[in-house]
Parts: sequence; C-alpha cells; structure tokens
Amino acid sequence: MPRLTMVEAIVQGLCEEFDRDPNVFFMGQDIGPLGGPLQSFKGVWEKYGSTGRVIDAPISEEVITAACFGAALRGKRPVFELMFSEFTTLAMGPFASDAGIYYKTDGILRAPVVMRTKYGVSPHRGHQEDFTSLFTHLPGLKVVVPTTPYDAKGLIKSAVRDDNPVIFCEHMSLMHGRREEIPETEYLVPIGVADIKRQGKDLTIIAAGLMVKRALSAADELADRGIEAEVIDLRTVLPLDTELILQSVAKTGRALVVHEAWRTGGFGAEVAAVLAERAFDRLIAPVVRLAPPHLPVPYSLTLENAFIPGEAAIVDAAVKLVGKTGVRASVRSG
Repeated sequence: MPRLTMVEAIVQGLCEEFDRDPNVFFMGQDIGPLGGPLQSFKGVWEKYGSTGRVIDAPISEEVITAACFGAALRGKRPVFELMFSEFTTLAMGPFASDAGIYYKTDGILRAPVVMRTKYGVSPHRGHQEDFTSLFTHLPGLKVVVPTTPYDAKGLIKSAVRDDNPVIFCEHMSLMHGRREEIPETEYLVPIGVADIKRQGKDLTIIAAGLMVKRALSAADELADRGIEAEVIDLRTVLPLDTELILQSVAKTGRALVVHEAWRTGGFGAEVAAVLAERAFDRLIAPVVRLAPPHLPVPYSLTLENAFIPGEAAIVDAAVKLVGKTGVRASVRSG
C-alpha cells in the first residue's frame, strides 16, 4: 500500500470521485498549473486540466461559492477551495441561505457542494485562525475536521457523495505531516462518526485536528504518571458523535475537551453542554475545556505557543482534572 501524506490522500480521493462521477468538478484559486495553495491540488491539473472540469478561478470567494451552489442545484457536485479559513467569511451568504435547501424543499432541491479550506497554526506562519466552529451554527451543513491521512481520504470521498453542503477543514500542520498506508481498494469513512484513537479508563480527552495529535502525545506522558487517558478524535464537529462521547465519559467519569478554535463559542462548549444534559450522573468531576482565549491569534511564535494548547497544557489540565478526585475514584452508578 502507498504511504501518503494527508493532502496526497485527499487528492487521491478526489481523483477517484472525479473518475467515478462526471458531475464532479473542481474550482478554486491557483488550482491550475500551480497545484493549489500549499499544493492542495498537486497533479490534478496535469491529469484533468484538458477536461474542462478543473476551473482555476480568479480571486473572488463569494463568486466561487455562489457559482458552485448554483451548479449543485443543477445536478453537479462541485468541490471548491477557499484558500484559508478566514477567507470563508467572505462566502457566508450562500451557506447561510442555502445550506438547508434539501430540508426546506422536502428533497426537491439539493446542494451537494464541498468547500475545502485550510486552518490552524503551522510552520507556514500565517492564516492561523480556526473558524470551524463558525459554521456549526448553520443547520444543513456538515463540518469535517480530519486528523489522519486514512481518515481524510475516506471522509473527502463521503463528502463528495453527500447531498448536503460539507465544509472540509484541513489543518496546515497536518497536511504535509506524517505518512500513512492508504489501501488501494476503495473505502469510505462515514461523516458524523468519531473514532477512539487511544483506549483509557481515567479520563476522556475529546479533540479534533492537530489537537488529537497533541492529545495522543500528552496521553503517553500521562501514562507514565499512572493516568490512562482515552482519546476521541471527533473527525466531524457537525454532526457530533454524541453517543460515542457519552459512552466514553460514562466509562471514565471525566472529560477534557481540547480545541484550537476560540474558547468562547467553540465546539467544546457544545460537547460540555451535551455531557451536562445527558451524562451529569456519570461525571465525577466537572467537564474541563482547554482552548485559546478570546483574543486575536498572535503572530509572535512565543505568544502563539502560549496561546494554542500544547502537550504540556493538556497534561497539566488532565492531571488537575484527575487530581480533583484521585485516579482510583469510581464512576457514579446510574
């Protein structure tokens, strides 16, 4: 099996969908001969540029988005890219008005569009903002945040086949990160299904994107301290896999939610609310949220490291959470 980076796995999945369905087309800025921002469409132009289904668009996020929504309403399945997360705010109109078109028209109309965008702190030093939580307030949308190459390929294929709009958020620190073996046979990863990346019994760490990677590193250090952390990779922040979250927290009795979006209004608040409403009798300690403060993302690397939750901060928060009750405390019976 080939070993691919996340972005290579995504491109491979997109090419498979392009070959499978003639209604699929790609649109975005610099996705032609330049290969896309950060090589997000590398090799696609050389392979499909002559088909007329790869559109290297000018810089106009709203026009790109509106054109793709219009094409989707006419039966196409566009995949378009808005370079970075903060630029997606320029295209909120079509999402705000048409994301729920399938529901509003009782299935007569549908908008199967996929918007790819990049976010997060990275060596590229810029466009660090995480706006994933911004879209979770819009009914009719799905918001995907992959962590591994395997998941990313399976999720992008599911996104292309979905009849509803999907926001596909790619973390810039993971796109060209570690390689993973990707099966040559076709597979899908379902949207809305989380994954337990590490089993544990003392607390549950719930995260997405880069924070999963950092949570797993923190879990290794916690294990050396006698604390076994279970790590859940949400993979999708809308819809949330509430059942898996509830099952895990029912086992461990403690929950630490870690995310890169701002604490105020971040998806961690939704996770905490679900646990308060549906698992209060299973908790033996308050739910803890670990996220950046409600301030602009600093450009200084020193300040950025203090701003975004790192491995040490996750370890510290977990130790404090377990320390409130002791590692041997048992979960209340329900």
